[in-house]
Amino acid sequence: MDKAKSMMDKKGAPGTFHVNNGQSQRGFNGQVAVAANGGCCSSSSNAFGLSTGPNSGTLENLHHLHRGDDVECNGSPAKRCRLRRRTESVRRNRPPFPWFGMDIGGTLVKLVYFEPVDITAEEEQEEVENLKSIRRYLTSNVAYGKTGVRDVHLELRNLTMCGRTGNLHFIRFPTQAMPRFIQMGHDKNFSSLHTTLCATGGGAYKFENDFRTVADLELLKLDELDCLIRGLLFVDRVSFNGHPECYYFQNPSDTQSCVKKPCTLDNPFPMLLVNIGSGVSILAVYSENNYKRVTGTSLGGGTFLGLCCLLTGCETFEEALEMASKGDSTNVDKLVKDIYGGDYERFGLQGSAVASR
Repeated sequence: MDKAKSMMDKKGAPGTFHVNNGQSQRGFNGQVAVAANGGCCSSSSNAFGLSTGPNSGTLENLHHLHRGDDVECNGSPAKRCRLRRRTESVRRNRPPFPWFGMDIGGTLVKLVYFEPVDITAEEEQEEVENLKSIRRYLTSNVAYGKTGVRDVHLELRNLTMCGRTGNLHFIRFPTQAMPRFIQMGHDKNFSSLHTTLCATGGGAYKFENDFRTVADLELLKLDELDCLIRGLLFVDRVSFNGHPECYYFQNPSDTQSCVKKPCTLDNPFPMLLVNIGSGVSILAVYSENNYKRVTGTSLGGGTFLGLCCLLTGCETFEEALEMASKGDSTNVDKLVKDIYGGDYERFGLQGSAVASR
């Protein structure tokens, strides 16, 4: 996707969110942070009115829930059900479902959705139909319209977050489709479940007013580089379904003996973190909260997609990736052996090394 988060040669498949919010926001109706041990903590100014102070999670803060009209006990059955769900969430110091977050980039939108798999019979009975339909729609499809895709191969299974067990699903679609997504939020009456969505990326600013005026939703905007670093550490911590998520290549310049090796970020600092999105940023990271952008380039995913569309006539990121997977870069790259007829032994350059792209 627009944010293939990468630590040098970290897994960077486009559209893989790389969880973008590791120790950061997971619930849309409040600024809920996933702590390192998988627990939940809440900010002092979230949509639930929860705080980390001595009165954290008490019912005195219920006047902050959803909107004022939702705390009317004599409202409709659906409204009373929403209040009941939020009351229970406050008691447990965690947000009500659904849980998901967004990274709205310059080329692609990445959405991560937490699907609970430990729902009790009582919870299922009390679930409003809106919530059930959202879960069914997101988890029973791998494609949404013409351009939305759920990356099934990236799904993280049986994670524990905020005391709940579930699966993380990664969904992406072109940023140009964002107006349709916002309109769908209005048509599906999403604001009846939540009023605040957690989002990062430049689009969280660009589309903020559209979310507010069209879908009656507020965006809780999070810094994308903060999310990048915490997301990388989170994914490394939880691993990929029991396997390390990060890797490196042994003998990378030798195509014959190049081997992919797993690695963990047990003691990663300091490190260079390369964020490949529509453009590219390179960060010097000294700790989870101490980093600086040292350089970058405007040549990134946006350049790739633009050139692909112009040169091949493709129209979507999916088409470009499919075509690239079938191609052979040696047909267009100039290799060392194309110049020397073999290896450049004096400097230890393999003939298969790329001299010019």
